[in-house]
Amino acid sequence: MVEYALIIAVIAIAVIVAMIFLRGQLQNIFSEIGNNLT
Repeated sequence: MVEYALIIAVIAIAVIVAMIFLRGQLQNIFSEIGNNLT
C-alpha cells in the first residue's frame, strides 16, 4: 500500500509541475495566435 501512495504522490507532483510549466507555454501560444489573427 505504501508503494501505491508513493507512486500517486510522485504522479501528482509531476502533474502539478507540468501544469505550472504548460500554463506559461499555453499563454504564450494563445497570445501569439491572437496577435496573428488581429
